Amino acid sequence: MNIPERDFQRKRRLRPPFQNYLSTNSERLKRSEVYTAIQSYLSANSSMRAKRLKADVVKDNQSVVLTMDDHEEITDDFNGIKIWWSSRKNTPRTQSFSLYPDRDERRYFNLTVHGRHRKTIMTSYIDHVIKEGKAISVKNRQRKLYTNNPSDNWYGWKATKWSHAVSKHPASFDTLAMATKMKEQIKNDLIKFTKGKDYYAKIGKAWKRGYLLFGPPGTGKTTMVAAMANFLNYDVYDLELTTVKDNSELRRLLIETTSKSIIVIEDIDCSLDLTGQRKPKKEKDDDEKDENKDPVSKKKKELEEEASKSSKVTLSGLLNFIDGIWSACGGERIIVFTTIVFTTNYVEKLDPALIRRGRMDRHIEMSYCCFEAFKVLAKNYLDIDSHELFVKIEKLLEEVKMTPADVAENLMPKSVDEDEETCLKNLIAALEEEKLKAEQEEKEKEREEINA
Repeated sequence: MNIPERDFQRKRRLRPPFQNYLSTNSERLKRSEVYTAIQSYLSANSSMRAKRLKADVVKDNQSVVLTMDDHEEITDDFNGIKIWWSSRKNTPRTQSFSLYPDRDERRYFNLTVHGRHRKTIMTSYIDHVIKEGKAISVKNRQRKLYTNNPSDNWYGWKATKWSHAVSKHPASFDTLAMATKMKEQIKNDLIKFTKGKDYYAKIGKAWKRGYLLFGPPGTGKTTMVAAMANFLNYDVYDLELTTVKDNSELRRLLIETTSKSIIVIEDIDCSLDLTGQRKPKKEKDDDEKDENKDPVSKKKKELEEEASKSSKVTLSGLLNFIDGIWSACGGERIIVFTTIVFTTNYVEKLDPALIRRGRMDRHIEMSYCCFEAFKVLAKNYLDIDSHELFVKIEKLLEEVKMTPADVAENLMPKSVDEDEETCLKNLIAALEEEKLKAEQEEKEKEREEINA
């Protein structure tokens, strides 16, 4: 029997006999995944169909979400089948005093449909509602930035292994100073990964992907991570490896991460001794001699030794964290390692087992600023697409190594009196100074080789 929506209340006794109830106590206990998914699905339609609405405030971002009020009813249509949903609330009959009376309430959704559609509802519609509800929740959620707490703080009232804040980093691939071709390759790789659930299951691999970002300081490695998170709408787990006591703690942290997330370990080579742990002694000694000559390598060695004093995480433990048995506890995760290098040769010093394909699937060099990256920065900082000084800047960038961070600093106006031409001239002056400095260093090096 087709009952007009306006006659829904009056002809309630004429409803079909089959009813299916889905309920959960959302105040006393943590809301069930099903209840939350149904609530998200219904909220998308309730503002247009429900007569009475209530406003729920999302704590993370203080935004307001409109949902149907208690005891309110709306209808839905699925393949021509009319379905009634109602929001219910039961209050205990006991008169006992409670400091939190709202927590004693029982909330649930009531679904009503004609009995002849029972099979369709149970086999297709409920799955459709839950799937759509989860998708809506993911789309509307506020992204979070997590950091791991020291294990001494894992226990106690409301203690957690991860602390979080709302992620507000504005980086995007559009504003990232990088060659367009490279950005498109990375974006396509990320999109393919997010759609690869069935493919990963087919080939028998955990649904995860690894990225190694390497390059000098100021080339945008951290910004790249933020752009990836914003592009995918993923949370970010910033793992501070030096505060993790051992491999067991590392596994427990992994279990606490959620799907649709990026796990980041920055400066991986400074957090743990990963440079040739399995090399022969003679080869290690030769590497140590080279490191003592290079002040950057020497500093990294000092940081590794300092980290080893407070953490017993081993290379084996880290490898199991990335793609061992425990890595399959959850899905749709991206693992990112970053490392500061001035030459690509340094990457080869990292243990091959760590950076091999299958663990770090893509190696992305974050290099010095090219002209294409400069144009992105000029658009970001000065809102210009072209200028007569661009020709000179392009020629200088081919001759001088300058990071995107240094280019951006020179392009940023320092006062209200500086216009785009002044900022471009500031950049040209900085590039010419770097060029002169590099030429002097080259001459000094040649004199030392002659004297030697």
